[in-house]
Amino acid sequence: MPEIARTDESPRATGTAAPARRVEREGAHLAGLIWTLVRTDFKTRYHGTIGGFLWALLKPVTMFFVLYAVFSFVFASNPAYKLNLIIGLFLYEFFGEATKTGLLSLRAKGFLLTKARFPRWVLVVTSSSNAVITLALFSAAFVFVLLVQGHALRPATVALYAWYQVQYLGIVTGFSLAASVLFMRFRDLNQIWEVVIHAGFFVAPIIYPLDILPERLHIYLYLWPPTPVMMFSRAVLVDGAIPSLAAHVYLAAETLVIVGVGMLVYRLASARIAEYV
Repeated sequence: MPEIARTDESPRATGTAAPARRVEREGAHLAGLIWTLVRTDFKTRYHGTIGGFLWALLKPVTMFFVLYAVFSFVFASNPAYKLNLIIGLFLYEFFGEATKTGLLSLRAKGFLLTKARFPRWVLVVTSSSNAVITLALFSAAFVFVLLVQGHALRPATVALYAWYQVQYLGIVTGFSLAASVLFMRFRDLNQIWEVVIHAGFFVAPIIYPLDILPERLHIYLYLWPPTPVMMFSRAVLVDGAIPSLAAHVYLAAETLVIVGVGMLVYRLASARIAEYV
């Protein structure tokens, strides 16, 4: 009887474990693919340079300290404005670079679309990896300088700042999913987005404080995705204030809408990508 019982259970155990092992293998394969694409993009960007990957560290950190030194001299009487300006410039630079790269991601790697079978959205999601590394290094340098200056940063405020950047990445990814497939069909989209990015620099409160505008106009500026991320990041890091619950709900809702629309557009248009490679 004990042997019969083991014989009966073996097929059931095997049948139950097989899908789990298959999912595990697919997950490991996908993770490996993502890592390979990120590593390849990273190496390609700095291929042939003497400093190699060190430029990934030096470029954002050096740029941060250059801007910090210049603005410390120009805006010596208003330290808060100087810090807010630096945050705005870097966050908008991330948005511009990441969305442009995401828009071109499928076109730039079109040779892979017909030579290998894998989820095509991986190319879009990993396209912003270099911009994410730059943003992470800038954030670390900025937090370090604030601590050296004696700003009382709490773990909760730093965690909130990190959470805003995660949502920012979600916004960029949602846009990239939609724009990448549309660009395969409508090549003018690249030029249009260039114009939007340049115009959006003045829509977002980067070089001017939001308070100089009538309050009734604030809601329209918050519709431009970089605005709430900038304002909330400044609040928690520079002002030491936590935005309201309604503000957090708004940012989360905006992120979910952009990600949802991006996924929907990608799903509807991605079936014909190969036709336009």
